[in-house]
Amino acid sequence: MPDGTWLAGAFGRAPPLLRRSRFLRDRSPLGNRAHPRFGSVLEMKARLRPRLWAGLLAVVALSLGLVPASVSASETPSTIISSSGVTYRPVSVNGATDDYHCTLIDPHTKSGSFIVASQFVPHSPEVHHAILALVPASLAAKARQADHHGKGWTCFGQPGLPPSDGFTVLPWLTVWVPGQRIDPQPAGTGVLFPKGSLLLEQVHYNLLRGNKPVRASVRLTTVPTSQHLAPLSINQLVAPPDVPCAAGISGPLCSRSASLADLGHRFGPGSVLETDFIERGCGHDPANPPEGVTTTCTFPLGAGKKILAITAHMHLTGRAFRVVLNPGTSHAKTLVNVTNYNFDDQRAYPISPPVVTHSGDTISLSCTYDPKLRQELPQLRKQPPRFVVWGDGSSDEMCMAITKVIAAPGS
Repeated sequence: MPDGTWLAGAFGRAPPLLRRSRFLRDRSPLGNRAHPRFGSVLEMKARLRPRLWAGLLAVVALSLGLVPASVSASETPSTIISSSGVTYRPVSVNGATDDYHCTLIDPHTKSGSFIVASQFVPHSPEVHHAILALVPASLAAKARQADHHGKGWTCFGQPGLPPSDGFTVLPWLTVWVPGQRIDPQPAGTGVLFPKGSLLLEQVHYNLLRGNKPVRASVRLTTVPTSQHLAPLSINQLVAPPDVPCAAGISGPLCSRSASLADLGHRFGPGSVLETDFIERGCGHDPANPPEGVTTTCTFPLGAGKKILAITAHMHLTGRAFRVVLNPGTSHAKTLVNVTNYNFDDQRAYPISPPVVTHSGDTISLSCTYDPKLRQELPQLRKQPPRFVVWGDGSSDEMCMAITKVIAAPGS
Protein backbone atom coordinates (compact mmCIF):
# COMPACT_ATOMS: atom_id res chain seq x y z
CA MET A 1 0.00 0.00 0.00
CA PRO A 2 1.44 3.40 -0.89
CA ASP A 3 3.38 5.03 1.93
CA GLY A 4 2.94 1.91 4.04
CA THR A 5 -0.62 2.91 4.92
CA TRP A 6 -3.62 0.91 6.01
CA LEU A 7 -6.15 3.07 4.19
CA ALA A 8 -4.75 4.88 1.20
CA GLY A 9 -5.33 2.00 -1.19
CA ALA A 10 -9.08 2.24 -0.67
CA PHE A 11 -9.80 5.91 -0.25
CA GLY A 12 -7.12 7.74 -2.21
CA ARG A 13 -5.21 10.10 0.06
CA ALA A 14 -4.38 8.47 3.38
CA PRO A 15 -5.56 10.05 6.64
CA PRO A 16 -2.67 11.55 8.58
CA LEU A 17 -2.56 8.70 11.07
CA LEU A 18 -2.02 6.10 8.43
CA ARG A 19 0.77 7.75 6.47
CA ARG A 20 3.32 5.91 8.61
CA SER A 21 6.36 6.80 6.57
CA ARG A 22 5.46 10.48 6.87
CA PHE A 23 5.47 10.14 10.66
CA LEU A 24 8.83 8.42 10.58
CA ARG A 25 10.26 11.11 8.31
CA ASP A 26 8.70 14.24 9.81
CA ARG A 27 7.64 13.57 13.36
CA SER A 28 9.53 10.65 14.83
CA PRO A 29 12.90 10.97 16.55
CA LEU A 30 13.88 8.02 14.36
CA GLY A 31 13.94 10.37 11.38
CA ASN A 32 14.54 8.32 8.24
CA ARG A 33 16.02 5.33 10.06
CA ALA A 34 14.36 1.94 10.23
CA HIS A 35 11.18 1.66 12.28
CA PRO A 36 11.76 -1.20 14.79
CA ARG A 37 8.59 -2.87 13.62
CA PHE A 38 7.70 -1.68 10.13
CA GLY A 39 11.11 -1.07 8.61
CA SER A 40 12.63 1.94 6.91
CA VAL A 41 10.67 4.60 5.11
CA LEU A 42 11.71 3.09 1.78
CA GLU A 43 10.51 -0.34 2.86
CA MET A 44 7.21 1.07 4.03
CA LYS A 45 6.50 2.54 0.61
CA ALA A 46 4.80 -0.59 -0.59
CA ARG A 47 3.81 -0.18 -4.22
CA LEU A 48 1.11 -2.78 -4.32
CA ARG A 49 -2.58 -2.53 -3.72
CA PRO A 50 -4.50 -5.52 -2.46
CA ARG A 51 -7.58 -6.22 -4.58
CA LEU A 52 -10.39 -8.54 -3.82
CA TRP A 53 -13.38 -10.08 -5.64
CA ALA A 54 -16.40 -12.09 -4.75
CA GLY A 55 -19.38 -14.28 -5.51
CA LEU A 56 -19.41 -17.64 -3.81
CA LEU A 57 -18.21 -20.46 -6.03
CA ALA A 58 -18.02 -24.18 -5.39
CA VAL A 59 -15.69 -25.28 -2.60
CA VAL A 60 -13.88 -28.43 -3.60
CA ALA A 61 -12.44 -30.83 -1.06
CA LEU A 62 -8.82 -31.58 -1.85
CA SER A 63 -6.19 -33.77 -0.36
CA LEU A 64 -3.92 -32.48 2.39
CA GLY A 65 -1.11 -30.20 1.34
CA LEU A 66 -1.02 -27.55 -1.32
CA VAL A 67 -2.96 -28.71 -4.36
CA PRO A 68 -4.34 -26.46 -7.12
CA ALA A 69 -7.20 -28.14 -8.98
CA SER A 70 -9.43 -26.82 -11.74
CA VAL A 71 -13.18 -27.06 -11.19
CA SER A 72 -16.28 -25.61 -12.77
CA ALA A 73 -18.79 -23.40 -11.00
CA SER A 74 -21.73 -22.38 -13.18
CA GLU A 75 -20.05 -21.29 -16.42
CA THR A 76 -17.00 -19.67 -14.82
CA PRO A 77 -13.86 -21.83 -14.59
CA SER A 78 -12.41 -21.63 -11.10
CA THR A 79 -9.37 -22.97 -9.30
CA ILE A 80 -9.05 -23.96 -5.66
CA ILE A 81 -5.82 -23.13 -3.84
CA SER A 82 -5.72 -25.32 -0.74
CA SER A 83 -3.16 -25.58 2.06
CA SER A 84 -3.31 -27.61 5.24
CA GLY A 85 -0.28 -25.76 6.55
CA VAL A 86 2.09 -27.20 9.15
CA THR A 87 1.52 -28.04 12.80
CA TYR A 88 2.65 -25.18 15.03
CA ARG A 89 2.65 -24.88 18.81
CA PRO A 90 2.34 -21.24 19.96
CA VAL A 91 4.86 -20.03 22.50
CA SER A 92 4.94 -17.22 25.05
CA VAL A 93 7.77 -14.70 24.95
CA ASN A 94 8.49 -11.93 27.48
CA GLY A 95 5.40 -12.77 29.51
CA ALA A 96 3.02 -12.23 26.59
CA THR A 97 -0.09 -14.38 26.33
CA ASP A 98 -0.13 -14.09 22.52
CA ASP A 99 1.94 -15.36 19.62
CA TYR A 100 1.85 -14.03 16.04
CA HIS A 101 3.34 -16.51 13.58
CA CYS A 102 3.85 -16.13 9.82
CA THR A 103 4.41 -18.86 7.26
CA LEU A 104 4.65 -18.96 3.49
CA ILE A 105 2.29 -20.64 1.02
CA ASP A 106 3.42 -21.14 -2.58
CA PRO A 107 0.44 -21.88 -4.86
CA HIS A 108 2.74 -22.26 -7.90
CA THR A 109 0.55 -20.00 -10.01
CA LYS A 110 1.20 -20.03 -13.76
CA SER A 111 -0.99 -17.00 -14.52
CA GLY A 112 -2.68 -14.08 -12.79
CA SER A 113 -6.06 -14.58 -11.14
CA PHE A 114 -8.72 -13.00 -8.93
CA ILE A 115 -9.48 -14.39 -5.47
CA VAL A 116 -13.27 -14.57 -5.25
CA ALA A 117 -13.82 -16.46 -1.99
CA SER A 118 -11.81 -17.66 0.99
CA GLN A 119 -12.20 -20.12 3.82
CA PHE A 120 -9.84 -20.32 6.79
CA VAL A 121 -10.39 -23.17 9.24
CA PRO A 122 -8.57 -22.59 12.56
CA HIS A 123 -9.19 -26.06 14.05
CA SER A 124 -8.61 -24.55 17.51
CA PRO A 125 -10.12 -21.85 19.76
CA GLU A 126 -6.58 -20.53 20.34
CA VAL A 127 -6.68 -18.76 16.96
CA HIS A 128 -7.60 -15.08 17.47
CA HIS A 129 -7.38 -14.00 13.82
CA ALA A 130 -5.68 -14.88 10.54
CA ILE A 131 -4.59 -12.69 7.62
CA LEU A 132 -3.39 -13.71 4.17
CA ALA A 133 -1.12 -11.10 2.59
CA LEU A 134 0.35 -10.78 -0.89
CA VAL A 135 4.04 -11.46 -1.44
CA PRO A 136 4.90 -10.17 -4.94
CA ALA A 137 7.24 -12.17 -7.14
CA SER A 138 9.94 -9.53 -6.57
CA LEU A 139 10.02 -10.43 -2.84
CA ALA A 140 9.65 -14.20 -3.24
CA ALA A 141 13.31 -14.97 -2.55
CA LYS A 142 13.31 -12.87 0.62
CA ALA A 143 10.06 -14.54 1.75
CA ARG A 144 11.45 -18.04 1.24
CA GLN A 145 14.53 -17.14 3.26
CA ALA A 146 12.36 -15.83 6.11
CA ASP A 147 10.20 -18.97 6.05
CA HIS A 148 13.10 -21.23 7.16
CA HIS A 149 11.91 -24.23 5.15
CA GLY A 150 8.35 -24.00 6.41
CA LYS A 151 9.11 -23.17 10.04
CA GLY A 152 8.00 -19.54 9.63
CA TRP A 153 8.80 -16.56 11.86
CA THR A 154 7.34 -14.34 14.58
CA CYS A 155 5.45 -11.37 13.11
CA PHE A 156 3.62 -9.14 15.58
CA GLY A 157 1.70 -6.21 14.12
CA GLN A 158 1.12 -5.98 10.38
CA PRO A 159 1.94 -9.11 8.36
CA GLY A 160 5.32 -8.59 6.72
CA LEU A 161 8.77 -9.92 5.88
CA PRO A 162 11.56 -9.57 8.45
CA PRO A 163 14.75 -8.10 6.99
CA SER A 164 17.52 -7.30 9.42
CA ASP A 165 16.49 -3.65 9.75
CA GLY A 166 12.70 -3.86 9.98
CA PHE A 167 9.57 -5.30 8.40
CA THR A 168 8.35 -5.00 4.83
CA VAL A 169 4.60 -4.42 5.18
CA LEU A 170 2.46 -6.36 2.68
CA PRO A 171 -1.07 -5.73 1.36
CA TRP A 172 -3.90 -7.84 2.74
CA LEU A 173 -5.73 -10.36 0.56
CA THR A 174 -8.18 -11.97 2.99
CA VAL A 175 -8.97 -11.81 6.69
CA TRP A 176 -10.47 -14.38 9.05
CA VAL A 177 -11.99 -13.44 12.42
CA PRO A 178 -13.98 -15.61 14.86
CA GLY A 179 -17.50 -16.28 13.63
CA GLN A 180 -16.53 -16.19 9.97
CA ARG A 181 -16.85 -19.26 7.78
CA ILE A 182 -16.67 -19.06 3.99
CA ASP A 183 -16.07 -15.48 2.95
CA PRO A 184 -17.52 -14.84 -0.53
CA GLN A 185 -16.69 -11.40 -1.87
CA PRO A 186 -19.29 -9.06 -3.38
CA ALA A 187 -20.45 -10.24 -6.79
CA GLY A 188 -18.46 -8.89 -9.72
CA THR A 189 -15.37 -8.05 -7.67
CA GLY A 190 -12.13 -9.82 -6.77
CA VAL A 191 -8.64 -9.53 -5.32
CA LEU A 192 -5.91 -9.49 -7.92
CA PHE A 193 -3.36 -12.25 -7.34
CA PRO A 194 -0.55 -11.78 -9.87
CA LYS A 195 1.37 -14.59 -11.52
CA GLY A 196 4.32 -15.80 -9.46
CA SER A 197 3.04 -14.31 -6.20
CA LEU A 198 3.19 -16.08 -2.86
CA LEU A 199 0.83 -16.04 0.10
CA LEU A 200 1.94 -14.98 3.56
CA GLU A 201 -0.29 -16.43 6.28
CA GLN A 202 -0.24 -14.62 9.62
CA VAL A 203 -2.00 -16.36 12.51
CA HIS A 204 -2.56 -14.74 15.90
CA TYR A 205 -2.69 -17.32 18.72
CA ASN A 206 -4.32 -16.43 22.04
CA LEU A 207 -2.53 -18.41 24.75
CA LEU A 208 -5.25 -17.47 27.23
CA ARG A 209 -7.27 -20.15 25.38
CA GLY A 210 -4.49 -22.74 25.40
CA ASN A 211 -1.14 -23.59 23.82
CA LYS A 212 -1.65 -26.97 22.18
CA PRO A 213 -0.29 -27.62 18.66
CA VAL A 214 -2.49 -26.16 15.92
CA ARG A 215 -2.76 -27.11 12.25
CA ALA A 216 -4.98 -24.56 10.50
CA SER A 217 -6.05 -24.84 6.87
CA VAL A 218 -7.06 -22.40 4.16
CA ARG A 219 -8.84 -22.59 0.79
CA LEU A 220 -9.03 -19.83 -1.81
CA THR A 221 -11.31 -19.86 -4.84
CA THR A 222 -9.82 -18.03 -7.82
CA VAL A 223 -10.89 -17.25 -11.39
CA PRO A 224 -8.81 -16.08 -14.36
CA THR A 225 -8.15 -12.38 -14.86
CA SER A 226 -9.91 -12.76 -18.21
CA GLN A 227 -13.16 -12.51 -16.20
CA HIS A 228 -12.60 -8.71 -16.05
CA LEU A 229 -13.75 -8.27 -12.47
CA ALA A 230 -13.63 -5.04 -10.47
CA PRO A 231 -10.47 -5.11 -8.31
CA LEU A 232 -11.42 -4.92 -4.63
CA SER A 233 -9.16 -3.65 -1.84
CA ILE A 234 -9.15 -4.64 1.82
CA ASN A 235 -8.20 -1.68 3.99
CA GLN A 236 -8.45 -0.61 7.60
CA LEU A 237 -9.68 2.37 9.60
CA VAL A 238 -8.32 2.44 13.15
CA ALA A 239 -8.94 4.41 16.34
CA PRO A 240 -6.94 4.31 19.60
CA PRO A 241 -8.57 2.88 22.75
CA ASP A 242 -7.62 4.63 26.01
CA VAL A 243 -9.73 2.86 28.60
CA PRO A 244 -8.97 3.36 32.33
CA CYS A 245 -9.40 0.58 34.86
CA ALA A 246 -13.00 0.08 35.97
CA ALA A 247 -14.24 2.10 38.96
CA GLY A 248 -12.99 0.65 42.21
CA ILE A 249 -10.22 -1.35 40.50
CA SER A 250 -6.57 -0.50 41.04
CA GLY A 251 -3.16 -1.92 40.28
CA PRO A 252 0.29 -0.98 38.98
CA LEU A 253 -0.82 -1.25 35.33
CA CYS A 254 -3.81 1.06 35.84
CA SER A 255 -1.37 3.85 35.00
CA ARG A 256 -1.31 4.49 31.24
CA SER A 257 2.46 4.98 31.19
CA ALA A 258 2.99 1.70 33.06
CA SER A 259 0.62 -0.09 30.71
CA LEU A 260 2.50 1.24 27.67
CA ALA A 261 5.81 0.13 29.19
CA ASP A 262 4.36 -3.35 29.69
CA LEU A 263 3.12 -3.35 26.08
CA GLY A 264 6.64 -2.58 24.88
CA HIS A 265 8.07 -5.32 27.08
CA ARG A 266 5.69 -7.91 25.64
CA PHE A 267 5.82 -6.97 21.95
CA GLY A 268 8.83 -4.71 21.50
CA PRO A 269 9.28 -0.91 21.36
CA GLY A 270 7.66 -0.76 17.91
CA SER A 271 4.31 -1.57 19.52
CA VAL A 272 4.48 1.63 21.57
CA LEU A 273 5.44 3.67 18.51
CA GLU A 274 2.49 2.20 16.65
CA THR A 275 0.12 3.24 19.46
CA ASP A 276 1.59 6.75 19.41
CA PHE A 277 1.15 7.00 15.62
CA ILE A 278 -2.50 6.07 15.88
CA GLU A 279 -3.04 8.65 18.63
CA ARG A 280 -1.27 11.35 16.64
CA GLY A 281 -3.21 10.58 13.48
CA CYS A 282 -6.48 11.09 15.33
CA GLY A 283 -5.30 14.49 16.49
CA HIS A 284 -4.41 13.36 20.02
CA ASP A 285 -1.36 14.19 22.07
CA PRO A 286 0.25 10.74 22.53
CA ALA A 287 1.49 11.80 25.95
CA ASN A 288 -1.98 12.88 27.12
CA PRO A 289 -4.77 11.44 24.95
CA PRO A 290 -8.45 11.62 25.89
CA GLU A 291 -9.48 8.78 28.19
CA GLY A 292 -12.81 7.00 28.43
CA VAL A 293 -14.80 3.94 27.44
CA THR A 294 -15.43 5.27 23.90
CA THR A 295 -12.90 6.23 21.24
CA THR A 296 -13.70 8.07 17.99
CA CYS A 297 -11.56 9.06 15.02
CA THR A 298 -12.61 10.86 11.82
CA PHE A 299 -10.81 10.52 8.49
CA PRO A 300 -10.98 12.35 5.14
CA LEU A 301 -12.05 10.24 2.16
CA GLY A 302 -10.84 10.37 -1.40
CA ALA A 303 -13.44 10.72 -4.14
CA GLY A 304 -14.53 8.03 -6.58
CA LYS A 305 -14.54 4.96 -4.34
CA LYS A 306 -17.40 2.56 -3.60
CA ILE A 307 -17.63 1.05 -0.10
CA LEU A 308 -19.18 -2.43 -0.31
CA ALA A 309 -18.77 -3.94 3.17
CA ILE A 310 -17.30 -3.27 6.62
CA THR A 311 -16.15 -5.76 9.25
CA ALA A 312 -16.11 -4.71 12.91
CA HIS A 313 -13.05 -5.77 14.88
CA MET A 314 -12.37 -5.24 18.57
CA HIS A 315 -11.07 -7.59 21.25
CA LEU A 316 -12.73 -9.10 24.32
CA THR A 317 -14.03 -5.98 26.10
CA GLY A 318 -15.62 -4.41 23.02
CA ARG A 319 -19.31 -3.59 23.37
CA ALA A 320 -20.37 -1.29 20.52
CA PHE A 321 -19.04 -0.30 17.10
CA ARG A 322 -20.18 2.41 14.71
CA VAL A 323 -19.09 3.83 11.35
CA VAL A 324 -20.70 7.06 10.07
CA LEU A 325 -20.23 8.79 6.73
CA ASN A 326 -19.99 12.59 6.96
CA PRO A 327 -20.62 12.75 10.72
CA GLY A 328 -21.97 15.98 12.15
CA THR A 329 -23.49 17.13 8.85
CA SER A 330 -27.05 17.28 7.56
CA HIS A 331 -26.30 14.36 5.24
CA ALA A 332 -24.65 12.09 7.81
CA LYS A 333 -25.29 8.39 7.17
CA THR A 334 -24.67 5.50 9.55
CA LEU A 335 -23.04 2.68 7.61
CA VAL A 336 -22.62 0.15 10.44
CA ASN A 337 -24.04 0.23 13.96
CA VAL A 338 -23.24 -2.79 16.17
CA THR A 339 -24.87 -2.33 19.58
CA ASN A 340 -24.00 -5.74 21.08
CA TYR A 341 -20.56 -6.66 19.78
CA ASN A 342 -19.54 -10.29 20.21
CA PHE A 343 -15.88 -11.19 19.68
CA ASP A 344 -16.82 -14.77 18.80
CA ASP A 345 -19.32 -13.67 16.15
CA GLN A 346 -17.54 -11.07 14.04
CA ARG A 347 -18.85 -10.53 10.53
CA ALA A 348 -18.73 -8.36 7.45
CA TYR A 349 -21.73 -6.03 7.14
CA PRO A 350 -22.75 -5.37 3.52
CA ILE A 351 -23.38 -1.70 2.74
CA SER A 352 -26.64 -1.65 0.80
CA PRO A 353 -26.75 0.21 -1.41
CA PRO A 354 -22.97 0.66 -1.65
CA VAL A 355 -21.72 4.14 -0.81
CA VAL A 356 -19.85 6.17 -3.43
CA THR A 357 -17.41 8.70 -1.95
CA HIS A 358 -17.11 12.31 -3.08
CA SER A 359 -14.56 15.05 -2.58
CA GLY A 360 -14.84 16.47 0.94
CA ASP A 361 -16.46 13.38 2.44
CA THR A 362 -15.33 12.17 5.85
CA ILE A 363 -15.88 8.95 7.76
CA SER A 364 -15.83 8.36 11.51
CA LEU A 365 -15.13 5.20 13.49
CA SER A 366 -16.28 4.77 17.10
CA CYS A 367 -15.77 1.88 19.52
CA THR A 368 -17.11 1.47 23.05
CA TYR A 369 -15.70 -0.89 25.70
CA ASP A 370 -16.78 -2.29 29.05
CA PRO A 371 -13.75 -2.37 31.39
CA LYS A 372 -15.72 -4.40 33.96
CA LEU A 373 -15.45 -7.38 31.59
CA ARG A 374 -11.80 -7.70 32.57
CA GLN A 375 -12.96 -8.90 36.00
CA GLU A 376 -15.77 -11.08 34.59
CA LEU A 377 -14.53 -12.94 31.51
CA PRO A 378 -12.71 -16.24 32.21
CA GLN A 379 -9.90 -15.33 29.81
CA LEU A 380 -9.23 -11.96 31.48
CA ARG A 381 -10.15 -12.15 35.15
CA LYS A 382 -6.84 -13.78 36.11
CA GLN A 383 -4.90 -11.06 34.28
CA PRO A 384 -3.73 -8.01 36.25
CA PRO A 385 -5.95 -4.91 35.92
CA ARG A 386 -4.60 -2.52 33.30
CA PHE A 387 -5.22 0.75 31.53
CA VAL A 388 -6.18 -0.59 28.10
CA VAL A 389 -4.49 0.82 24.99
CA TRP A 390 -4.15 -0.28 21.38
CA GLY A 391 -2.10 -3.47 21.37
CA ASP A 392 -1.51 -6.81 19.69
CA GLY A 393 -2.53 -8.89 22.70
CA SER A 394 -5.94 -10.44 23.22
CA SER A 395 -5.91 -8.74 26.64
CA ASP A 396 -5.22 -5.40 24.92
CA GLU A 397 -7.78 -3.75 22.63
CA MET A 398 -8.25 -2.58 19.07
CA CYS A 399 -10.80 -0.49 17.22
CA MET A 400 -10.68 -1.41 13.54
CA ALA A 401 -13.06 -1.21 10.59
CA ILE A 402 -11.96 -3.59 7.83
CA THR A 403 -13.36 -2.21 4.59
CA LYS A 404 -13.98 -3.72 1.17
CA VAL A 405 -13.75 -1.05 -1.51
CA ILE A 406 -13.69 -0.78 -5.32
CA ALA A 407 -13.29 2.15 -7.66
CA ALA A 408 -16.62 3.73 -8.54
CA PRO A 409 -17.59 3.39 -12.23
CA GLY A 410 -16.29 6.33 -14.22
CA SER A 411 -13.92 7.49 -11.49
